[in-house]
Amino acid sequence: MKQILIYSGTTEGRRLAEVLCRNGIRCTACVATEYGEMVMERLEGLEGLTVRQGRMTAMEMKDFLTQGDYLAVVDATHPFATVVSENIRDSMAGSGIPYLRLKRDTKSMFSHEKNISCYPTSQACAEALKETAGNILLTTGSKELAVYSRIAELKGRLYVRVLPGLESISLCYENGITGKQIIAMQGPFSVEMNEAILKQFDISCLVTKESGSTGGFFEKIQAAGKNRTKVMVIGNPEGAGGLTDNEVYTELEKLTGKALLEEEKMQISFIGMGMGSLKLLTREAEEKLKEADFIIGARRLLEGIPWQKEKIPYYLAQDIIPYLKESKGKRAAILFSGDTGFYSGAEKLYEALKNETEEGGLRAEVSIYPGISSVAYLAARLHTSWQEAEIVSIHGRAANVLEAVRENKKTFLLVSGVADMRAIGNMLLTAGMEEVGISAGYQLSYPEEKILTLTPGECLTLEEEGLYVCLLENERAERRRLTHGLPDEAFLRGKVPMTKEEVREVSVCKLGLTKEAVLYDVGSGTGSIAVECARLSDGIQVFAIEKKKEAAELIEENRSQYGLSNLTLVRGEAPEALNGLPAPTHVFIGGSSGNMKEILAVLYQKNPKARIVVNAITLETVGEVTGLLKTMPVEKEEVIQIQVSRAKAAGGYHLMQAENPVYILSFFFTKDGKDE
Repeated sequence: MKQILIYSGTTEGRRLAEVLCRNGIRCTACVATEYGEMVMERLEGLEGLTVRQGRMTAMEMKDFLTQGDYLAVVDATHPFATVVSENIRDSMAGSGIPYLRLKRDTKSMFSHEKNISCYPTSQACAEALKETAGNILLTTGSKELAVYSRIAELKGRLYVRVLPGLESISLCYENGITGKQIIAMQGPFSVEMNEAILKQFDISCLVTKESGSTGGFFEKIQAAGKNRTKVMVIGNPEGAGGLTDNEVYTELEKLTGKALLEEEKMQISFIGMGMGSLKLLTREAEEKLKEADFIIGARRLLEGIPWQKEKIPYYLAQDIIPYLKESKGKRAAILFSGDTGFYSGAEKLYEALKNETEEGGLRAEVSIYPGISSVAYLAARLHTSWQEAEIVSIHGRAANVLEAVRENKKTFLLVSGVADMRAIGNMLLTAGMEEVGISAGYQLSYPEEKILTLTPGECLTLEEEGLYVCLLENERAERRRLTHGLPDEAFLRGKVPMTKEEVREVSVCKLGLTKEAVLYDVGSGTGSIAVECARLSDGIQVFAIEKKKEAAELIEENRSQYGLSNLTLVRGEAPEALNGLPAPTHVFIGGSSGNMKEILAVLYQKNPKARIVVNAITLETVGEVTGLLKTMPVEKEEVIQIQVSRAKAAGGYHLMQAENPVYILSFFFTKDGKDE
């Protein structure tokens, strides 16, 4: 097959050469300078690629064209290399070979800003510079230095940023620019680097070409805005015409018969944005944002992106995936606050995308670029470590914050806003924990960033809405118990019956709870079983079902004193009260009010694999349950009797006093009937 000739030296040209070679289409890439050759370095060793370095006249281009066997010529040169493009077109006159101009989109969103002026040519810009004062930073390359250096009143004020190649530096000296006036550096340049240069050389006016996101245009604009530096922009000289990336690929598909756009998978980059400020981005993440055809994320994160990109304010998979499937772009960036692996939506979206690609709905590859988490950032601001701390999030989720603070000297807490901060203060005051110290980070990484030192009472007075993360320090933290087992005295009881401590602990063991369990405590009484189970893990959801008013009030009080956000009181009588609840994985039945048969039937309908534990005091209840088990599909049935005796003082002696025996019946529902 004939090959494709690419006049390159740009990112677009390099990208095209890579796609062609990976699809078995040979190509030759012509670059004028050493820098252009360096752009192609990442493709070194790619089969089917030839790189030619060196400038050519129109006649030399024509000779080069006739020496090869080319199917088409793609002009992917810089938008300001208009003379080169003209030479390419002249060299092809009468050849009959298709000419495709790959035109970069350089439209600016900043022309309306007060500190930016636009000019049609370098000459017009140079004339306008006569009316300015102070130092001038030229970032327009070395080719047109003479336009500025020939003006005596400008020459001494010029600082020029050029490539660190012999050709560029020689041109500086030829035009009388020497010594400290030359900044020989190779990009890409971040906003921070541009800002540092503006400050270092006390720049009053920045001159740049309108070269688009690939040319670092928007980083210069943002840096100038931060430094209040005037910007003079030389407009793109390229006229109408030319083709977009996709249009060039489509034309090449027609010529080669290869489905280039279909073969090229969409490259999706998950970007951890840290707290939101671009200065916290990793260099790798920044490069992926610059390369992206479009960027998806929450509005807050999109607002901080300075580059001219299509921005889509989606953050849910149900919105993002359909958009990706319809998009014609090939490079997508999806933004996540903080770090992609720390309480992030990245995990769920990744799984959804993985399923979509496996089912053939989307051809894509996902890469993940982490960011700095708010916890790590706040710890650094507070000059403290976080590896030994408990980390809890109530940002869009429930968690037992009070328990974490009680048991840990350090607890980092992710919150949703100022309402959560006030709730934390109220929670600590209600629990009698006024001594807990609170360090809160407000709008971290943004200009309005504050580090606040607060008491629980002061949290109640906070009014500023915004992003908060905090560190709660409890010098009186208790050591966490590794087993369940609260004494009976730990519960508010009143006159409501309660499962006794020893029976309670055996019953909890028999439940065999798992990390993400959903537990029903039917006939909850004081809620002692519900509280014990909810304290085991924030991941357990507990529903305490209780019909009596006095008992329900005690459950609420016991739930509140332990700060159990994962325990929900359900007022009513089972089985009717079970309607609308999520299916249980585990069930404890401490009281059935004579509805045992109906309760078990409803539980089986909700989850035919649930684990059930029943406490019974009377032989009649034991008989009823064992009789029901003969008619239901269950397995691993177990019945045990437990009787506890307690020593009581009688004068100078201690006598054992027996409690009533309790029967603990446990089993699993099964779809398949009993084991044989």
